[in-house]
Amino acid sequence: MSSTTAIRQPLTREAYLEQLNDLIIEGIRDKKGKNIVQLDLRKLGDAPADFFIICEGDSSTHIKAISDSVYKKVKDALQTMPSHTEGSLNARWVLMDYFNTIVHVFYPETRHFYDLEQLWGDADMTEFADV
Repeated sequence: MSSTTAIRQPLTREAYLEQLNDLIIEGIRDKKGKNIVQLDLRKLGDAPADFFIICEGDSSTHIKAISDSVYKKVKDALQTMPSHTEGSLNARWVLMDYFNTIVHVFYPETRHFYDLEQLWGDADMTEFADV
């Protein structure tokens, strides 16, 4: 009787980041997050992370649902949780720090006020269509 065991190679850093970011985008889309943007900050020397993923929700309840969806999707697939989360109480801006990728889930007015896309305007930007 022979048994075969699949040996999984660890993901490269780039493959892990791509999978992490894809899961974050899926989690946002699952809850109908809007105006999704990914900023690639890797070419910028003073960036706090490799990527920012930014989106918005229509209400504090919607913002919380989006951040909960991202948390669950990443935890289930990669067994990874954010090292830090802020803003869950008032849910006008929830920040989820996955070390290499920081997720920002904004209320539209708060997003406009902080204007991260303009602040990090030198970053490569990818926009994702709303679902």
